[in-house]
Amino acid sequence: MATRKRKVWQSVRPYIMIGPAMIGIFTFVIYPMIYLVYLSFYKYNLMNKDKSKFIGFDNFIQIFSRGDFYKSLGNTVAYTVGVVVITMALSLLIAVWISKKTRINAIVQAGIFTPHIISIVSVSLVWLWLMEPNLGFLNYMLKSIGLPPSPWLQSSKTAMFSVIIVSVWQSIGYYTLILVAAIQGISTDILEAASIDNAKKRHVLFQIILPLISPQLFFILIIMTIGSFKVFDTIKIMTGGGPNDATNTLVYYIYSFRTTNIGYASATGVVLMLIISMLTLLYFRLLAKKVHYQ
Repeated sequence: MATRKRKVWQSVRPYIMIGPAMIGIFTFVIYPMIYLVYLSFYKYNLMNKDKSKFIGFDNFIQIFSRGDFYKSLGNTVAYTVGVVVITMALSLLIAVWISKKTRINAIVQAGIFTPHIISIVSVSLVWLWLMEPNLGFLNYMLKSIGLPPSPWLQSSKTAMFSVIIVSVWQSIGYYTLILVAAIQGISTDILEAASIDNAKKRHVLFQIILPLISPQLFFILIIMTIGSFKVFDTIKIMTGGGPNDATNTLVYYIYSFRTTNIGYASATGVVLMLIISMLTLLYFRLLAKKVHYQ
């Protein structure tokens, strides 16, 4: 009997151990996704549910017939490309530069990681002051070296790039440390062999380091793409989607319909979810085979 109970316990124990995590995932991930899809087929009245009615795919038809959706999608793509490309390039360069285990590099690593642990609200407010057109520090520096001041967030031509600068500055330390850890994990025998063969630094970087840290680069690419498509807080605090909807991204676009049309906002959320899913699948289809797992 004791042996039978032990076997039953051993077979049930894994499910009990993962039970709390699965309950959390279902409650906060799976159920909201299902309910989001459900709401997307309704003209939903938040104040009076009795007036809500099923309208099928009308919300989706409306989405793809509105110019403001395509503008928001274009803004989101521009933001994502800018943040991902600039952050990955700078993170890789800095990681290669500070990858050696020295006391100075340890201090630099701590310094560049600090912005990541600061609230994005605080970061955005500080950059709002820095980019203030009349009294901001950035325009003061431009004037001091004889360059014309920039409108930064006040112009539709520069607002998106300004937001990208803030996002890159806030996240670059986190991804740099991931790449530093990856580079430090490369076998010293490989690097010493390259040094003995008098391999040039660019050859070591592109033919040894990059292939060996490709799993981390692939991870960063996916995580950054997903995070960039879901950007909201920086946009909300710094620009409110303006000027002239120049920084109105998809999540902020959804947020703008939170009270007037829940069904339409839900349908846009479903479209965003599908876009992110397709991008992730595309990454795996095109790049997964090129990732070198040791």
